[in-house]
Amino acid sequence: MIEPLFSWAPGLNWTGPGDHWSRAWAVRAEHRTPPAAPVPPPDLAAEAAAQPPTPGDIELIRASLAVVEPVADRATAHFYALIFLHFPEVRALFPAAMDVQRDRLFRALLMAARNADDPAGLTAYLARLGEGHRKYGTLTAHYAPVGECLIAALAKYGASRWDAATELAWRRVYRLVSTIMIEAAEGAARTAPPWWQAELVSHQQRGRDVAVITVRPDQPYRYRAGQYTTLETPWWPRVWRNYSFATAPRPDGLLTFHVKAVQAGWVSSALVRRAVPGDVLRLGPPAGEMVLDHGDPADLLCLGGGTGIAPVSALIEEVAEHGPAGRRVEVFYGARRADELYELDALRRLEQRHRWLSIRPVVSEAGATALSAAQAGGWERVRPGTLLPGLLPDVVAQLGPWDGHRAFLSGPAAMIRRSAAALARSGVRAEHIRHDLVGELA
Repeated sequence: MIEPLFSWAPGLNWTGPGDHWSRAWAVRAEHRTPPAAPVPPPDLAAEAAAQPPTPGDIELIRASLAVVEPVADRATAHFYALIFLHFPEVRALFPAAMDVQRDRLFRALLMAARNADDPAGLTAYLARLGEGHRKYGTLTAHYAPVGECLIAALAKYGASRWDAATELAWRRVYRLVSTIMIEAAEGAARTAPPWWQAELVSHQQRGRDVAVITVRPDQPYRYRAGQYTTLETPWWPRVWRNYSFATAPRPDGLLTFHVKAVQAGWVSSALVRRAVPGDVLRLGPPAGEMVLDHGDPADLLCLGGGTGIAPVSALIEEVAEHGPAGRRVEVFYGARRADELYELDALRRLEQRHRWLSIRPVVSEAGATALSAAQAGGWERVRPGTLLPGLLPDVVAQLGPWDGHRAFLSGPAAMIRRSAAALARSGVRAEHIRHDLVGELA
């Protein structure tokens, strides 16, 4: 049995007898009537609220969010306070520290409001949220009371732009949002568990702050190269973090991830410095749209910054497995210093085997000192002329144009944003630039 770091906290994710973490709300909700929560006022007809949102409703939603956004931290804190007040048993389903959770809620609201004009994209985004929320123990019955608490919080902090029409707009939009999420969750429940338990079978340290970990899930786990999942550790219950798969699906079913310990990163630090083979982690469902279309013969341009090289490596493996179909794959692998290019050896070996593959390391702090340090550390492949100095987005843009390429970006959020803008200026159409920066919201 793995005991959590804080044994006093309720509903922790035990991996042995007494694993009650997902039952806190679900079990009680089936056996009792919830205490009074905010309820819709009687003058709002249920029939009106059940109608699809109109363009006017969307404008009201956006206007009210603009008022709430400057005080989003207080509004979301009030929302969760209402939930925990009226449904105290669900507190065990959330992490002890709620700051990240509060921020994610408001970003998700903004995402839904800003993309309301793109029904297909919004539906795909909300479906992923619905499927992902199963791992928290979320049930269909939870959506209605959560909606009432949300509207009550928005009414309190959006007072200057809140009226009956705005409330009706929110009820229509929330009904649409919850319906999509519920249907996605119920559909996923017919074919997959809400989470997988996975035993850590390999832990390889790659420098002081990076580890490559491999796990064996307890049930078949189907995913695509380029996708990511969420991981929960036994030391930080209810805290889930996104990690990309570092290989294409393997015959043995093992899953590999690259993890960098970051400052104040509870999960990443635990995985890099505390986890050992035999530990049991939890996995959410696979997600992400950064996948290959094997029917498209266009050349590929892949940018991986730091541990963002993990999904790029998986994409290369998938191309090798299916055959390049005449296309080339250009990979730019960026880091601050040469000794942080921990995956370069493996990528060089792939480059030697596949003539369609080109690997270009980029170091933002390149110079004589960096090269000397890298060579002294046994980095024989780092020779004068092999490193491209500069910031990854700038180097890629300088070597353009990249017209006709399909671009895949993975790494820190700032790198992705800057790279996407640079590629757009270098001839890559916006619809041909793929990344999962938005995937963090899920």
